[in-house]
Formats: sequence, structure tokens, C-alpha cells
Amino acid sequence: MLRTFFFLGILNTGALYGQTIDSLDLLKTSKKDSLKESRYSVLQMEERWQNTLFANDLFVALTDSIANQSFEAVYYPELPTDTLKKRLAILDAKTPFNIAYNPTLESVIKTHLKSRKKSTETLIQLSHYYFPLFEEVLDKENLPLEIKYLAVVESSLKPRAKSRVGATGLWQFMFSTGKQYGLEVSSYVDERCDPLRSTNAAAHYLAALYKTFGDWDLALAAYNSGPGNVTKAIRRSGGYQNYWNIRPFLPKETAGYLPAFLATIYLFEYAEAHGFNLDKKQMPILATDTVHVKQMISLDHVAELTQTKIETLQFLNPSYKLDIIPVLENKNYSLRLPLDKIGDFVQKENQIYAFAKSEFEAREKPLPQFFEIDSKIRYKVKAGDYLGKIARKFNIRVSQIKQWNGLRTNDLKIGQRLTIYSRNPTADITAKSTQSISKDIIEKRTYLVKSGDSLWSISNKLSGVSIQNLKEWNDIWNSYLKPGMTLIISN
Repeated sequence: MLRTFFFLGILNTGALYGQTIDSLDLLKTSKKDSLKESRYSVLQMEERWQNTLFANDLFVALTDSIANQSFEAVYYPELPTDTLKKRLAILDAKTPFNIAYNPTLESVIKTHLKSRKKSTETLIQLSHYYFPLFEEVLDKENLPLEIKYLAVVESSLKPRAKSRVGATGLWQFMFSTGKQYGLEVSSYVDERCDPLRSTNAAAHYLAALYKTFGDWDLALAAYNSGPGNVTKAIRRSGGYQNYWNIRPFLPKETAGYLPAFLATIYLFEYAEAHGFNLDKKQMPILATDTVHVKQMISLDHVAELTQTKIETLQFLNPSYKLDIIPVLENKNYSLRLPLDKIGDFVQKENQIYAFAKSEFEAREKPLPQFFEIDSKIRYKVKAGDYLGKIARKFNIRVSQIKQWNGLRTNDLKIGQRLTIYSRNPTADITAKSTQSISKDIIEKRTYLVKSGDSLWSISNKLSGVSIQNLKEWNDIWNSYLKPGMTLIISN
């Protein structure tokens, strides 16, 4: 969850002396309406920010654009060449990278400004979350802080990004290189996707490359294509050791790689001059902390018992490939949670472990008992969809969608068809089931809340009912239950 604070003013009754009861009630109503509107506005802002973080789908498009950049002259009169030259000279003086003007770099910068402004603005918004982490590591390793822009080019700031050749994570480590720099890769865990661990590994790898070539431009080229390809390019060029001189002898992707990196530096540093939205107030602070896990659990279990969105947990814990946190001898695996959920986890830790154990023991069953054949739906993925959003729509779990469809990652493509066994088959009027389903067949019964009851204990008593079901059927947005309450239970 993203932490948001609402400060409520104190009503000064002395200032209202002489007003009628009607006018006082009107004032109270007006104030409540204003507060509701303010809260709704903040929630909307949080939802937009969450979608920016969780539904980042820029990786493939930007990777293709780097590989297929034409470098032809681009007409963009809003940025005169003379202005660009002056700005690049200023940047060149501030950084150890060679940011001298050339037509190729101008073409890349103007292409982004003309055709990719929206995606660039999204990346700038995402950078506010990741860059402080990158800068701390780079400063600790005494590396140029501008290297933080490399992750933008490598992965579009997507922790679980995976290239066609298997490079993975924010810094796009191949399997062998990741292992070489201490990143664990197993069936359950891929530390190439862990922002902190992968950044540390990238810093050490880049430091080693710089020590080999003695030039940051060549170090970056070697990071992309391997030191062997850079060495070959130097030899084939006749011994030149300037990136722009050996560029014709590098692989095609690497030929566009450094220009994309330098263009990214320019676009971010001069974002305000080009009218990009830099309002950090629109991005609520995501305060987090970690807890050590003592038994194997899944993120679904944590989401359900702490009332945390599954995509929030996936975003904060991207190194767990199957959304499962294993427990192994001599290994310490941690769970990162929003700060305001740490107390919930600690309080319910034993319940979560018991819940997880019972579910893991039953996971060999092909389908939960409450599923009927007429609840099978073929769902077509639409723009803006992601697994957590679809799971909530049908009152199911992300892990179930992945299991039913053989998905190993959380990535979806627009138009992709998913098989869904829904607890709420009427949730989406565009979804088509194998048989006609009517709301009339949904039977409703009730449960009277008793002293000591909780959403978790009630869901355990009722077969096929989850905490999320109870919350949505009864319009409950927190975990508070009062004895005597009547809950609606739908079958």
C-alpha cells in the first residue's frame, strides 16, 4: 500500500454562534463532501502512480527502437542544433562520458522528443523511485552517478524485464555473468530481478570493465555486447580506442546503445526545458521494510491475510519467480512489505504460515472444489490489464491464473486469451463462458458475526470463500468486524 495521510480540521463551534441547526448541518455535509472529494482525488492519484509502477510495458518497444534506430536527420525545429550543441557541451563538462555533439546523437534525441515523448515522461516518473537507490550504490563504489541512466536503456526500469536472449532484470544480466557477480538464480529465486542486489552486481561489473578498457564509453559498450566484441572492434578499426571510431565494427545493437544512453542523459537533465511533467507531488512515497520468512509462503497468502494488493507485493519482491518465497538451509530470504503492513504481518505471521501450509499440501488438486464447468471463461487481455487486476475482477488469485494458463512470468500481451475459472463469472460482461451464466443462479446466504471472529477465521469456516470475497460481497475496505454484523455470503 502507498502511505497517505489525511489531516482533518477541527470544527470551531464558537465561530458558528447564532447559526441555525439547518445551516450547521449544511456546513457539516459540505465539509464531508469536500473531504470525500479530496480523498477520492488522492486515491485516484495513487492508482495512477501504481499503474505507472506495476504496468510498465515499455521494455520491448524501447529495446526494439534502440536496435532499429535509423539515425537519419529528424526535423524538430523546437530544438535548434545550436541550442543542442551548447547543452551537450555543458553536460560534457559535468561527466566523464564523452557527450560531444554529433549528428547521430542529435537524431536519437530528436526522435525521442518527436515520437516517444510520452514513454520518456513515464520513464522519468519511474526514475524517482529507482534513482535514489542507484545513486547510493554508485556513490559507495565511487562510480559516475550518470551510470544510473544505463538502467533506463537496459530495462526501461522494469525489474522483471527479460530479453530475447535471456538477459534479465533492471541491469539485464545474462545467467553466467549474474552468477559470476554473486546473483543467485534458481527455480524459485532470480536475484537479477532484485533492485538492490543487481545494482551492486552491476556496479562491480562496470568497475571491472572500466579497469580493463580505461574509458567509460568502451566500458558501457562492453557491458552491452561483451568485452570480447569490443576488443575485436578495436582490432578491426586499426587500433582506435574511441567509441565513435570503433562503432562501425560493433554489433548493430551496440552501435545504437551508447547514443541511446547519452540521449537519455540529455532528455532527463533537460526534461523541464522540454515540458516533461516533473511534479513529484503526484507520486506518493512508497515506504517499505523487510521481514525474514521462517516457512515457505506465497505472495498470494500474504496478500490475502494482510489485505495488500498482490501486484504491490510482486513489485516489491520481484526476485521471487513464481511468487513463492522458499525456506532453505543456510539461506535467508526476506519479504518486503509496505511499512504500514509490517505490523499486520507480524501479528498474523503464524496464521499466514498455517494458511500457506494447508494450501501447499492441497496444491496437487487440479481445481478447487467449488469450481463448476460453467464457470470457465476465456478472457481476452485488454490494454491496461495486468494479472492482479484480472484476479480481482474475478475474485481469484494471480497464482491460479498462472497455473491454469502455464504462465511462468507476469507479462501479458494485448489480445492474449486466458482461461479463467471464476468465483464471480458475471464480473465482466465481455467475458464469454462455455455456457450461459445468469445472475439469477447466484444464491445468497448470510453469516452472523460473533465475538472473536475475523475475516480470516470466517473464510476458513466457509468452503471456497476467501477474505477478498467477503470484503467485496459486503463492501468492506478494512479488517474491522463488529459482533452482530450480518455478512452476505454468495455461492
